[in-house]
Amino acid sequence: MRGSPQGSTRSFVADFFPGYFGLVMATGIVSIALRSAERYLLSYLLFGINIVSFCALWGITIVRLRRYRVAFVRDLTHHARGVTFLTMVAATSVLGIQFAVMTPWMILAKVLWALAVFLWLVLIYTFFGAITVTDPKPSLETTVNGSWLLVTVSIESLAVLGTYVASGPYLNFILFTSVCAYSLGGMFYILFITLILHRWIFAKIGPAALGPSEWIDMGALAITTLAGARLLMLDNRWIFLRDLSPFLRGLTLFFWVTGTWWIPLLIIIEIWRHVEGVPIVYSAQYWTLVFPLGMYTVATAALTNATGIKMLAVVPKITVYAAFLAWILTFAGMLRRIFKLAPQPT
Repeated sequence: MRGSPQGSTRSFVADFFPGYFGLVMATGIVSIALRSAERYLLSYLLFGINIVSFCALWGITIVRLRRYRVAFVRDLTHHARGVTFLTMVAATSVLGIQFAVMTPWMILAKVLWALAVFLWLVLIYTFFGAITVTDPKPSLETTVNGSWLLVTVSIESLAVLGTYVASGPYLNFILFTSVCAYSLGGMFYILFITLILHRWIFAKIGPAALGPSEWIDMGALAITTLAGARLLMLDNRWIFLRDLSPFLRGLTLFFWVTGTWWIPLLIIIEIWRHVEGVPIVYSAQYWTLVFPLGMYTVATAALTNATGIKMLAVVPKITVYAAFLAWILTFAGMLRRIFKLAPQPT
């Protein structure tokens, strides 16, 4: 006789991985990439899946907070798992971008931006406050990985959505907030990528220690590029942005070039992991591989439009299909895992 449904459900909710909101991040950005490629039916299909996923994940999270608060707080204040809560911020922002570009319901995009800002303020200071006062602390080699760059991803997601919802009497305020978020996210990237590269180069790490979350090393730069490109597109709406335009143009190109540099290295590391015997088995962390591919596609297209560098236009026409294929494989793996773990009738 298999485990009871009640026990299985309890274990799933109690141990729920907070980074599962990466599903919404990945699905949302691939949907937007498909829309840019004029694959409208697929784009709206993924949009529908994303709305359902967002509501389901929030439902599970609320139940976990109410019924398993000790486990929830333990994860929130953990050096490794705590940072993955920031996927909630990025997921909320990405869904807001979808509403802004794919529907006439801009009010929902504005509500989601306000929710994302609130979540970011709560989560970022809770996380940094908790890991600062925690004692004893874990070693750098066993703690810092690509997931820490969700700090940058979450901040930049606020900047990107802000450029879509900025209007009316709050136009300048929201655009200024987006510029600040863009700058702050870039600062955190430089800080954390230094620690990550130190671990890669000088610490002894096996293939199993370099998981799919390392793709955020590139994904964080891709969303920063998108934020910069979006700000450049709006430089005619505020004189301050127009004055910043040369700075934004150079810095955004710097982020795109660095993100592009990461891609071959990450592919090499991914091949090495599997040659060394790490199996390709679905886990929620694989959504952090899909998201950077989709974000790189959208960011490169936006950079092309913002700067007029037409030679880059061919890149998203290729990478959109790589991102969509990665989404299909990961989504199929998730469904297989769900059906495999579902309680069987006795």
